[in-house]
Amino acid sequence: MKKLIILILAAVMLLSLVSCDPKTQNDSSAPAAESSGSAESAEESKEASVPAEKTDIRVAGLKGPTSIGMVKLMRDAEDGNAANNYEFTVAGSADEVTPKLIKGEFDIAAIPANLAAVLYNNTDGEIRIIAINTLGVLYIVEKGGEVAKLEDLKGKTIYATGKGSTPEYTLRHILEKNGIDPDKDVTIDFKSEPSEVVPLLKKAEKAVAMLPQPYVTVASANVEGLNTVIDLNAEWGKVESDTGIITGVTVVRKAFADEHPEAVKEFLKEYGASVEYVNANVEDAAALVEKYGIVAAAVAKKAIPQCNITFISGNEMKTPLSVYLGVLYEANAKSVGGKLPGDDICLVLE
Repeated sequence: MKKLIILILAAVMLLSLVSCDPKTQNDSSAPAAESSGSAESAEESKEASVPAEKTDIRVAGLKGPTSIGMVKLMRDAEDGNAANNYEFTVAGSADEVTPKLIKGEFDIAAIPANLAAVLYNNTDGEIRIIAINTLGVLYIVEKGGEVAKLEDLKGKTIYATGKGSTPEYTLRHILEKNGIDPDKDVTIDFKSEPSEVVPLLKKAEKAVAMLPQPYVTVASANVEGLNTVIDLNAEWGKVESDTGIITGVTVVRKAFADEHPEAVKEFLKEYGASVEYVNANVEDAAALVEKYGIVAAAVAKKAIPQCNITFISGNEMKTPLSVYLGVLYEANAKSVGGKLPGDDICLVLE
């Protein structure tokens, strides 16, 4: 009997020790905790794998260097490899872009530098410059052998494009600095697009025109006896040694930039990479230029090295823009909208 009682007490004590073992208690709850942790990790992984929503951006450029610099980005957007959802429009002239930009139908646009200043002034700073995209691309071409230097332009009719924008004011400034009155000594006959000038050169026995690249290359291929005689970028450097011609800039609606700053930063990264690609891969870029209806690939291949396509953003664009717009203002205040823009015309996104 005594032995039986001892055995019973030993069994009770053993059961008590097992039920109080912390390891045994933790084991019972461990699967639930592990399951909960796995669920949370899976949820976090799922959230991390969801891509950020892309921003819709409507971008306009002109048939020329400003759009040529965008062609890789155009291809990336078409292939779905761009950071944003881009809708590109390539226009024949700035007149097609300006009203839509003001109305908010375009978010970003590549336009003449002086036009950006005019729009900044006329919209109380709603239009801001985010990059310089093209330097000097203007040339004087002639047929007939009568023009070799600036002085030879006296008495001539000069076919040109870009009335009221950078090309006109560049030509007028250079002529004036060389003692040629642009209103009396020459006749400047403006056409809406460079493509209108080429047929005129083809028909005439003797003719003079101011054309930008790539249309200099287009004209040279289509007009027998056409010569490129004056590089206006070089002539500008002779009279304004502290600055070059800034032909084109990229602007953004400030309201759009305020609402989508990260998307605009991504655009600048992709646009800069596109410009770098175009300059480094001329043949491949030329094929894209044709694909997107800017000019034929054969023309683009010859023209791109002469187009001065560039990408300057951030604080680096401030000084050259300030100097260039200041020169235009001194020449004709109306060329920049009647007054010099404030420093904040340059929108620097940190």
